[in-house]
Amino acid sequence: MTRKSRITSEIDFGRDGKQQCFLRLPHSIHRSAYGWIAIPIIVLKNGTGPTVLLTAGNHGDEYEGQLALMKLCRELEPETVCGRIIMLPAANYPAVIAGLRTSPIDDSNLNRSFPGDPDGRPTAAIAHYIESELLSIADFAIDLHSGGSSLMYLPSALATPSEDDQLAATQLNMLRAFAAPLAYFAYPGGEDRTMLAAANRAKVAAIGTELGGSGTASVQSVAIAERGVRRVLKHIAVLPDVDVGQDPLPTRIMEVCGSDYYVYSPDYGLWEPLVELGDDVCAGQAAAAVYCPQTPWREPVLTHFAQSGTIICRRVPGLVERGDCLFHLATDCSP
Repeated sequence: MTRKSRITSEIDFGRDGKQQCFLRLPHSIHRSAYGWIAIPIIVLKNGTGPTVLLTAGNHGDEYEGQLALMKLCRELEPETVCGRIIMLPAANYPAVIAGLRTSPIDDSNLNRSFPGDPDGRPTAAIAHYIESELLSIADFAIDLHSGGSSLMYLPSALATPSEDDQLAATQLNMLRAFAAPLAYFAYPGGEDRTMLAAANRAKVAAIGTELGGSGTASVQSVAIAERGVRRVLKHIAVLPDVDVGQDPLPTRIMEVCGSDYYVYSPDYGLWEPLVELGDDVCAGQAAAAVYCPQTPWREPVLTHFAQSGTIICRRVPGLVERGDCLFHLATDCSP
């Protein structure tokens, strides 16, 4: 028997119009015995048509998507919609309010919590609600991310490839419609606890993004998020008349084919990058040197790229621990 979510709301998902209220996640604590965590939700519906789920704030320190959806929810009116749009601008609300990747309540990462648990801690309960209640009624989804406080990405869109050929083709078309400068497919067999993995389980055509990072947002990255969401909504005919501006440049389609596309710190200390974001590198090339501040005369420990490719992501903070991700590569898809 499938367990039902304990999260409730006043939303009627079948009603036409614009609804703005809160998901109520029961949260009994010392200062509030019968309290609940208020997670903002916006639903716009007009007649029949596809349902698209838009999420941001999956990680609380990733801001481009949050800004884009806060703008979109204020600007849209039901008469412009053909179908239904569901928005969660602050999906992991406790993490969003704290400006943290993980929830300060349970120290959990929402994007490593799917399919979740309706009786679990808050992050697991949120993941369960998204997968069981929202993805179950969606046809399309966009989960907006960036690199957060510890990483910086070249503005990218991404997808976890579906084993369903038709769904995979739809994902590719959505990536092209989003029109980020580059897009990539994450390797099969990767993480299965993410929202994109949950969407694949639900047979929902979904894409994500990595739109910048460094614990902030830029003019460019916010603009890419705003235009990209609108382009996809126009592409899937949920917002058929929305203005998406001039035709964008073609997206560079890439892939990440395995764990060897990532470079990790081999030691503790202060790291020196030996390459820049956006550089093309070769397998065997030195990637970084890690120095020991406690023993400054010691030779630094070098780490190298195991793969050739383009650097699409790099670590931000200068201090590292063994196992911290330093770089992330991608390679162009075969024609």
